[in-house]
Amino acid sequence: MKNTILLALACCCGSMASARQAITDTAILSAQKQELAAFLADADQRLATCQQNYYDAQKAKAHYDTIGLGEWRYQMKKLKQERKAREIAFIQQHPDYMASLDALKDVVGYLPEDIARYKSLYNGLKKNVRQSEAGVRLGKVIDQFMTVRVGAVAPAFAAPDTSGHMVQLSDYRGKYVLVDFWASWCGPCREENPVVVKAYQQFKDKNFDILSVSLDQPGKRADWMKAIEKDGLTWGHVSELKFWDSEVAKKYMVKSIPQNFLIDPKGKIIAKDLRGEALIMQLERLLR
Repeated sequence: MKNTILLALACCCGSMASARQAITDTAILSAQKQELAAFLADADQRLATCQQNYYDAQKAKAHYDTIGLGEWRYQMKKLKQERKAREIAFIQQHPDYMASLDALKDVVGYLPEDIARYKSLYNGLKKNVRQSEAGVRLGKVIDQFMTVRVGAVAPAFAAPDTSGHMVQLSDYRGKYVLVDFWASWCGPCREENPVVVKAYQQFKDKNFDILSVSLDQPGKRADWMKAIEKDGLTWGHVSELKFWDSEVAKKYMVKSIPQNFLIDPKGKIIAKDLRGEALIMQLERLLR
């Protein structure tokens, strides 16, 4: 009986200690997040001001200003890069902060432009930060992005084409191939398609091909087919018609579209996210 009481008291004390530690950890994390927010406050204010100024300017105009849109996008991109640089500085200054995981997760984002550097930042965090539940999750995401970085061998996949026949990425081995993720419902994808068509027409006879992977939704095969025809996309197409649940998209860590990967004849990713004339310029360098 005495031993039972002592055991119960020990368990009770242990639970109380765990609860106190949890409260302490929460308070520390809250303070770190406030410190991060203060560190980014100036950059966040510049972004908010830029966005508000653009909205105010558009409201004052009689017609939609596409030139103004281009300038605004350029300014926002520049400001976001400056904010990301601040986040990286915070991470480097505070490798022992759990809040640095929040900063790094934001830096990685959906389209990490330098995943090898972000992997290095992650490895520079203290062991207890990396081994936390949130740290392990972020580490897995970074490792997945590493598999589709420039210089990596493109992950193999197979998916059904418009006739239901399975097409494999390996079918394109020996050619430069652009794996292009898009969907009929994606406005920016449809806007980008004329550039992709231009690239295909210009380089299709120079050992270049395209394999489009659509993220169209279940039951929307007709929309997918109609968009292919309307936009004049005369190359190979595949889709699982699973929307964001596409296994190919998951394998390539595609979380936003349009997105593309340029693969060389040996199957290595040599460029990615080539938008607009950047695609034409890259192909001209390779295939002239």
